Amino acid sequence: MDKGRVEAFSDGVLAIIITIMVLELRVPFGDTLSALQPLIPKFLSYVLSFIFIGIYWNNHHHLWQAVERVSGSVLWANLHLLFWLSLIPFATAWMGENHFSTIPVALYGTVLWLSAVAYYIMVLRLMARHGEDSLLVAAIGNGGKERLSLILYTIAIPLAFLSPWIALALYVTVAILWLIPDRRIEKVLDGK
Repeated sequence: MDKGRVEAFSDGVLAIIITIMVLELRVPFGDTLSALQPLIPKFLSYVLSFIFIGIYWNNHHHLWQAVERVSGSVLWANLHLLFWLSLIPFATAWMGENHFSTIPVALYGTVLWLSAVAYYIMVLRLMARHGEDSLLVAAIGNGGKERLSLILYTIAIPLAFLSPWIALALYVTVAILWLIPDRRIEKVLDGK
């Protein structure tokens, strides 16, 4: 199967997710800077989620550069990922609307955790499709960043019940971890 349709569809879904998130930012009533103050939690939630969606888009793009072929299980794994990512606008809006309170922060982390699990499943399906001596498997390596992200999410979700701010700090840590460019795939593809 051709991978082009999967990439185009995924790009479109991610663009729609970002559009939905920005539409949640309502224009305030009033023409003073103080009228913007109630929007600060919503805006900060949006920024964090925009960064996460950007990270997923960037990594999805790089990953699919190494993909040579897809299968039905890969298509379903990709849809599984897009499903969890599509819940980010809801979790983002709820968290911002409720000023980073406990349950919305925990739910946000749960959606991030499930998105990370879905991404990992998609990578495993792709690796199985390509075989152990493929460029894709060489590019992915041992998946250390992926496992560290899952561990941090797993720690952060229950911590949200003690302190939502500590959980948020861990979510931001994961974002920073992934903002540092991951050159694994580029190195392998440049060396082929």
